[in-house]
Amino acid sequence: MARHVFLTGPPGVGKTTLIQKASEVLKSSGVPVDGFYTEEVRQGGKRIGFDVVTLSGLRGVLSRIGSEPPPGKRECRVGQYVVDLTSFEHLALPVLRNAGSSSGPEHRVCIIDEIGKMELFSQPFIQAVRQTLATPGTVVLGTIPIPKGKPLALVEEIRNRNDVQVFSVTKENRNHLLPDIVTCVQSVRK
Repeated sequence: MARHVFLTGPPGVGKTTLIQKASEVLKSSGVPVDGFYTEEVRQGGKRIGFDVVTLSGLRGVLSRIGSEPPPGKRECRVGQYVVDLTSFEHLALPVLRNAGSSSGPEHRVCIIDEIGKMELFSQPFIQAVRQTLATPGTVVLGTIPIPKGKPLALVEEIRNRNDVQVFSVTKENRNHLLPDIVTCVQSVRK
């Protein structure tokens, strides 16, 4: 039986919006939810990068177009975006560690949006995701990219786990998936 729920689909199809709506529904029904999501940053109508935003409201840079890495740090680049690993790890790792240390009988939900190329430059993040997936009492609700080009090892590992349910999000089904996602997460918690 699935214990974790992941959404996949092309960029811009609505995965993050679905994750945000699902977390709101779960929270409003009394489910403990923590985690983070990524958000586009636009300037003058153009996308200039992405931020990581925790559910508690903290925000930091994930990537920016053409920015330089901090002095002494290796450059991690996806296309035109330079990833700020320090900023990402500063926000994402504590959230995952908190989720992985859940105690008590009640299951907690950890939102991880997303596990993609930018985030996978971080070895501590990869370890923390594996630890969170292995933690009893923690349900992960996350997003992964659709397979394209060279497979991403952690993404394929997640996709092939026996305890993961993957929903494919399309423009045609995205407005109807929310109840199924919430039901799936809630059934795991029982």
